[in-house]
Amino acid sequence: MSVKQLFAPIAADMLAVDAVIRDRLYSDVVLIRQVAEYIIHSGGKRLRPALVLFTAGAMGYRGTHHHELAAVVEFIHTATLLHDDVVDESDLRRGNKTANAMFGNAASVLVGDFLYSRAFQMMVGVDNMRVMRVLADATNVIAEGEVLQLLNCNNADVVIDDYLRVIRYKTAKLFEAAARLGGILGGADEALETRLAAFGMHLGTAFQLIDDVLDYSADEADTGKHLGDDLAEGKPTLPLIHVMQHGTPAQAALVRNAIENGGRDDFAAVLAAIRATGALEETRRHAQAEARLAMDAISVLSPSIFKEALLQLSDFAVARNH
Repeated sequence: MSVKQLFAPIAADMLAVDAVIRDRLYSDVVLIRQVAEYIIHSGGKRLRPALVLFTAGAMGYRGTHHHELAAVVEFIHTATLLHDDVVDESDLRRGNKTANAMFGNAASVLVGDFLYSRAFQMMVGVDNMRVMRVLADATNVIAEGEVLQLLNCNNADVVIDDYLRVIRYKTAKLFEAAARLGGILGGADEALETRLAAFGMHLGTAFQLIDDVLDYSADEADTGKHLGDDLAEGKPTLPLIHVMQHGTPAQAALVRNAIENGGRDDFAAVLAAIRATGALEETRRHAQAEARLAMDAISVLSPSIFKEALLQLSDFAVARNH
């Protein structure tokens, strides 16, 4: 199933979100408009804002605050991308030059700050303290995840639990917040809100695990990024951890050296070790387990096209090739 097919039940809402994004991107400072519009309109699946819309729909919400909050979530996500690409020294994202490659590191960092602050202006406008607390907490946890990932770079002693903690902070937390927001808008009780949050957390974890698989297996034309970026940055992702735990001593030593020193010099040999040890298949199994947990979390939702879409989104997260 394509993203377009998946988003069919919220097609009109996504157009409304796009209108909010265009309106809220405006600044009198020309460079802010240029950088923000470049990154916002350079592609991307918009899964996080869609999650706000789907969960709000599943809860029977009728109103327009979900459009504003979906845009808030997209702004927060975009700000993290701008900062990430500077930290990682990336030059390619979604098949295009990164904003830092186009406009420089300083502009990317500062426009990321603008998007964060604009997101907080927007969430205040919704005038719901619970919404503000969820988004403020999520933004803080995401920042912690970024720092944790930085600390883990070039550290070959990272174990699976350490790695999953980074994923849940850095990536899954915004998925969790997006799903929780739809529940809050729809008047979910505490138990159901918790289940929606769990759905988002497990979905986001599955999504990132598949990203880690694709970093060693995808077609660059599909992903729009260089293969082996994680290895070049010395990031100990699950496929690499698996090789070190289950490969031969020589394979483990090879991967350890690659993580500790970064770069792509050993990419071919590391890729061979990953394939020989079944590391990608094992990582997919972890992702599939997370997707099942996500689906279990929303089993109590009443049947609707929105619940069905959330279930399909869980399948999409692990079946995609980009």
